Amino acid sequence: MSDTARVLVVDDEPQILRFLRASLGASGFEVIEAETGAAALKRAAADAPEIVVLDLGLPDMDGKDVIKSLREWSEIPIIVLSARAREAEKIEALDLGADDYVNKPFGIGELLARLRAALRHRLRQQGATPVVKAGDLKIDIARRKVTRGDADIHLTPKEFDLLRLLAQNAGKVVTHRQLLQAVWGPAHLEDTAYLRVFIGQVRRKIDADDGTASLIENAAGVGYRLRDDS
Repeated sequence: MSDTARVLVVDDEPQILRFLRASLGASGFEVIEAETGAAALKRAAADAPEIVVLDLGLPDMDGKDVIKSLREWSEIPIIVLSARAREAEKIEALDLGADDYVNKPFGIGELLARLRAALRHRLRQQGATPVVKAGDLKIDIARRKVTRGDADIHLTPKEFDLLRLLAQNAGKVVTHRQLLQAVWGPAHLEDTAYLRVFIGQVRRKIDADDGTASLIENAAGVGYRLRDDS
């Protein structure tokens, strides 16, 4: 799979943040950052990263508490990157829901491989189809790419995340709450008007200009469904 995922790096060491920003960015990842546990939880809810790289020694809380809080509402892959080498720390972090544990100092090649493995594993768990077709539209989930024929369709990260969730459930209704939680986090579960605006933006970009029905169908009062032509 292509390294195009959005990764949230949580660490309070500036040199580690600089190194990971450059190294992950050079490998195609979109990097967002947080230096505290509280900031990490806010960014996870607001920016919908696809994977988290998490230090345990944060200034405001233990990284294990971040894992615990994330697991209350999200199944996002979490890779712990920590100088804590005691077996008990690793076991506790993994038992709380971390997907992998990498010790500092670390090799960037190993970290990249573990990121790719965690992302592949989560896609398999979700039963995700790598490419979903709806009409003449192709949604490449792994590569975060949407095309019609030879033309690329540009979506913002949030727009793509919304379309991806619908594509992963093509033919099925995804409820308003499911979409809002997955894309914006638990603080936005009642923001259906906000969701309606984003659905309208996605429709304008992906629908054909020939007057045919929208690829995203409305299930009145419930949610939305992507037409299944795969």
